[in-house]
Amino acid sequence: MESQPILLAIPSKGRLQEPTLELLDAIGLRPLSYDERALVLQTTWSDIYLIRARPEDIPYLVESGRVRAGITGHDYVVESGSNVLEALDLKFGAGRLVIAAPKSGGIRSVDELPEGARVATKYVNIARRYFAGIGKVVKIIKVTGSVEVLPKLGIADAILDVMSTGTTLEIHGLTPVATVMETSARLIVHPDYANNETINKLVTYLRGYYAAQGRKMVFMHVPLSKLEEVLAILPAMEAPSVTKLARGDMYEVFSVVPEQILPDLVVKLKRVGVKDIVVMSIEKLIM
Repeated sequence: MESQPILLAIPSKGRLQEPTLELLDAIGLRPLSYDERALVLQTTWSDIYLIRARPEDIPYLVESGRVRAGITGHDYVVESGSNVLEALDLKFGAGRLVIAAPKSGGIRSVDELPEGARVATKYVNIARRYFAGIGKVVKIIKVTGSVEVLPKLGIADAILDVMSTGTTLEIHGLTPVATVMETSARLIVHPDYANNETINKLVTYLRGYYAAQGRKMVFMHVPLSKLEEVLAILPAMEAPSVTKLARGDMYEVFSVVPEQILPDLVVKLKRVGVKDIVVMSIEKLIM
């Protein structure tokens, strides 16, 4: 482990900011104090400090090696071309990078965009590679802010941007005509620190959090005469755990089961003769 805390870059704004803080809070990694003006924050993990940065800048920070890891979108990693490792798909901030054009123009496919069409985007590198790949000549207009209004203003003929639900495009009279790539939030790591002890601890806790989602711990008391029947219908990761109680022919059985099957499972268990069923949430599941 490093003698000095490592820096973990997190988004300072945008669609990934709140989900990132919520995820870190779920694994117990919280800022000791939070001030919007502070860029570096001590945390409840003594070996990790947070550094707040624009999500599009985070791949460059991690590539530098001074910041060991970061959380940002896959779209920003691809756009930057940075030499970083995507250690985990964090599942939130999911969307598609799409080409969108005004509904009023009647364009339903990217092939229908005219040669020399003006495409506004902040994903300049992705746009260039995409249009070069399909052999279409367009004019890329670099924009750092919102792009959806530009076709209505006559500044662009189409846009390339992230679409999550499609509502924003709909509001501005745009329709997607092509999908360029899928994206979501990723934990990225500098290649030289992929096996760093602190990074491995962070990855382990994040994986443990996601592994616990959709699962519940179920405890129950089972008579000896019903034990084999219960074990036959009770799902488990490896096998249910069984412990004989101090008195009588009763056993405690517990297992981790998918939450979605719980209602039907509880009915089956009660029908067999199981008693005292307790269902508990799982905070983390380290496998």
